[in-house]
Amino acid sequence: MIRVIIAEDHQAFIDGIQAYLEYDNDIKIIGSVNDGEALVKMTQKLRPDIVITDLRMPKLDGLEAITQLQQKVPEVKCIALTMFDKINTVQKVIEAGGKAYLLKNSGLQIMKKAIKEVSKGNIFYDPNLTVNLILEKKDVHSGIKTVLSNREKEILYMIAQGKTTQDIAKALFISHKTVETHRKNMCRKLGIQGPNALLKYAIESKFE
Repeated sequence: MIRVIIAEDHQAFIDGIQAYLEYDNDIKIIGSVNDGEALVKMTQKLRPDIVITDLRMPKLDGLEAITQLQQKVPEVKCIALTMFDKINTVQKVIEAGGKAYLLKNSGLQIMKKAIKEVSKGNIFYDPNLTVNLILEKKDVHSGIKTVLSNREKEILYMIAQGKTTQDIAKALFISHKTVETHRKNMCRKLGIQGPNALLKYAIESKFE
């Protein structure tokens, strides 16, 4: 069962989502809120699998809410819901740690698909994003590298060279645990997972 919290400042929209997903045996809405601050508090308390949040909300916008949630409860996967069909907004969501980007006018079937894809560890883009935006997806992913700190970039470069965690720790004069923390943070920022995910990413993106 995929446990979900919804954050949206229009209650009628929340009611529509709940009604649509009510009979899906794989998804359960465990809570809903109407502002970003309430979302952060409820998520910390209930620990859902997925959060669906509007980007424009009172008190705390969805983008900042995603950022805070990735810091406080990084295991929770965030889906952004918005009317904005813009490349820079998509990139901001990904940089904040969001796992999916949905347009409000796309329909609830796409939302259901996004929930299930994200629950499997995948990143999901709304198929109704403009053609130009879809063509620029590669640029969005390449831009993700800019969110890495200088230390993380240094470690990623060493991973690409086949260095082990122990090798990196010794070369940079930091602890084994610190290297592991950097690796986890990079995986979160890049939206990847698995024991060799960083090595695969570094090789495929020809990171230098």
